[in-house]
Amino acid sequence: MDIKNVVEQWKGLGATVESVDYGQCGYDYNVCVEGAKVAEVAEIMLKEGFYLVDLMAVHVQPAIEVVYQYAFFEKRCRVMVRAFVDDNNEIPTISTIFQGANWHERETRDFHGVVFVGHPNLEPLILAEEDVDLKPLLKDEKKLKDVAAVRRVQPEPEAAKPKAAKSPEQS
Repeated sequence: MDIKNVVEQWKGLGATVESVDYGQCGYDYNVCVEGAKVAEVAEIMLKEGFYLVDLMAVHVQPAIEVVYQYAFFEKRCRVMVRAFVDDNNEIPTISTIFQGANWHERETRDFHGVVFVGHPNLEPLILAEEDVDLKPLLKDEKKLKDVAAVRRVQPEPEAAKPKAAKSPEQS
């Protein structure tokens, strides 16, 4: 895998790509893409040898954000791909690309009401069928935070501090 090539492929889809400090964030790249492009990103990830670690949603302003976490087997490279659902709470499924997304997408539909267009079996997974409209993880509209307020911000690099001189006892 040539990460520069992968980054160029993401950018070719109109994604915003940010390299982040793994030690601070737990991942190497933050990729923000239009919701309609998540399946294309998933195809790139599969072709380049990445696997899907997780898929989740966050209810924020301006819309529900679906977050996909990918990783690479041969060397450490973790990628967070973020996309907002459309006005109908829809986003394309990636379960036809990564089979493991099936369960995650069904869970996300149960808890957030996200409809994964093209999913082969978007039936309730955890909630009972009579609770299909419950959506327990949706927030009260008045209490929603802006997406910028819940995103991890990389800390500013500290200015190099001068080293303290050693005392005769420390030498």
